[in-house]
Amino acid sequence: MGLEADNDFFAGSIATDRTDATLASIAPTLSPVVNGSPATTRRYRVAFYSHDTMGLGHLRRNLLVAHTLSRSQVQAISLLVAGVREATSLTLPVGGDCMTLPALRKGQNGRYEARNLDLPVKDVIAIRARVIRAAIEAFEPDVMIVDNVPRGALRELEPTLQSLRAHGRTRCVLGLRDVLDTPAIVRQEWSRMENEEAVVEYFDEVWAYADPAVYNVVRECGFSPEVASKVRFAGYLDQRARLEFDRPGAISATASLGLSTEKFVLCSVGGGQDGAVLAQAFTQAQFPPNTSGVILTGPFMPPETMACLHRAVAANPLVRMIEFCPEPARLVREAERVVIMGGYNSVCEALSFEKPALIVPRIKPRAEQLIRAEAMRAAGVADLLHPDQLSPQALTRWLSAERPRPTVHGRIDFNGLAALPIMFQRLLNDSTGSGVAIGAV
Repeated sequence: MGLEADNDFFAGSIATDRTDATLASIAPTLSPVVNGSPATTRRYRVAFYSHDTMGLGHLRRNLLVAHTLSRSQVQAISLLVAGVREATSLTLPVGGDCMTLPALRKGQNGRYEARNLDLPVKDVIAIRARVIRAAIEAFEPDVMIVDNVPRGALRELEPTLQSLRAHGRTRCVLGLRDVLDTPAIVRQEWSRMENEEAVVEYFDEVWAYADPAVYNVVRECGFSPEVASKVRFAGYLDQRARLEFDRPGAISATASLGLSTEKFVLCSVGGGQDGAVLAQAFTQAQFPPNTSGVILTGPFMPPETMACLHRAVAANPLVRMIEFCPEPARLVREAERVVIMGGYNSVCEALSFEKPALIVPRIKPRAEQLIRAEAMRAAGVADLLHPDQLSPQALTRWLSAERPRPTVHGRIDFNGLAALPIMFQRLLNDSTGSGVAIGAV
């Protein structure tokens, strides 16, 4: 089901058991509040932070939320603070802008290091921390939404959070994906980083972009009662909306790639930093009749891997390769099937468009993608191939078998984008934090 046939998408209910009367009761009309008094001339300002050390997932999730709040009754003005220069290639909300930081990356050992700037990581973090604080203090946001990492990469966000709390005018939200890592690792990392203390001290709410019936991060990770009381489950973020926010006039993938077949299978490896094995196996797989293969490598694939892939693609007339696509949702919409890694956005794109999907997850340095893939397989909406079993033959077998389109909408809560403006309004109207919580645990 395409977004074109769903014009009243944002008017949809947040969940199947929530009535219009309930929504009305928790979504009063808002006017911006400045220094405790209503203001009619100032639009809401929302700041977003993503540390962006492995791929574009954090940034793209924040960007989708920013577009949603900008296009909703909230009419937010968004400033995105991002950790990758590719942020400037993406479509920003009308009236919003993006500031990029010196880039970090996460090595195979899980430790942060500078991606480009030839400085020790502590110096890069010092630069990032100062830039973030100066920008956020000047922007004076009504709400700040932090993606996934409460204190930021290596605690770089802590000075900003302390400043916001001292001034007392900004509500802070931690946005979480459905799965963080194995419960044991999450408890260990959150304890070492004192993340629960950060949530209690700095954040008014935690928005989980997920359906707890699929994976309940609060229960699985054993969050403390103080943290659990702040969590609101919005539902998964329906990626079909990205096509509404994309630049107008984009031509179809089939036309732009010059494919000689009517159908194609998309292989997407996220940012590409660790997608080499999957991409290379895909170039050697056999495709069904009248079907081509398209590989989306991502901008962070190592140059030597790219060179090998270029040679493989040149030798196979049925395979095309795209190094970077500002809006992958267009490719997903047109694909017959998808072979993907298990990142939040990639999985949500496949499920939003109800495509037959094979997930080949990353298992290091985090097990997040494997846990997500197992949850989606258990829900009956995607197939899973463990990376230890990956081969061209395994991909060929999956591609050659009949794969019906999964029924996702109505089975899994994908109404997160409809929920967010209402959650935003309630956050600013409920100064005590004691109002009705959408999906609260």
